[in-house]
Amino acid sequence: MAERRERRIAAGRISGLYGVRGWVRVFSCTEPREAIIGYSPWQVKVDGRWREMEVAQGRRHGKGIIARLAGCEDRDAAARLLGCEIALRRSQLPEPSPGEYYWADLVGLRVITLDGTELGVVQGVMETGANDVLVVQGERERLIPFLTDQVVVEVDMARQRMRVDWDPAF
Repeated sequence: MAERRERRIAAGRISGLYGVRGWVRVFSCTEPREAIIGYSPWQVKVDGRWREMEVAQGRRHGKGIIARLAGCEDRDAAARLLGCEIALRRSQLPEPSPGEYYWADLVGLRVITLDGTELGVVQGVMETGANDVLVVQGERERLIPFLTDQVVVEVDMARQRMRVDWDPAF
């Protein structure tokens, strides 16, 4: 379980430059968007390698977010970060309320039906608008709606499994 707590969680990316003093525009996946500023340090993927970078300053700017990272003092330094992914360590995030889950915590759970049929392992979660959908890989890929009490009957983090009311033929 300690490994899950240190897992990197995608939080956004550096999407542009702002000014000449090292500030960058940030596309944030957090809710609300500006919450990403409070999760310092960030894990930033620079030239294919993850670097830990402290957030020196940041704020909401119009509909977006701008930030300056420690050691990034001018536009040239900021430009080297363009397009870089931003991640957070799972341990930086607050614990979810009962019955709520971070997608990253669901990845890797075994999925079984109520009668004990193994369907596979959660590979990811997709947002579809109507509801989230689990991508489960077993002998074939299945897309299972993440509807608690209707389809997802139990999420047992201690046993690393999820029980679903789902027909294996689907």
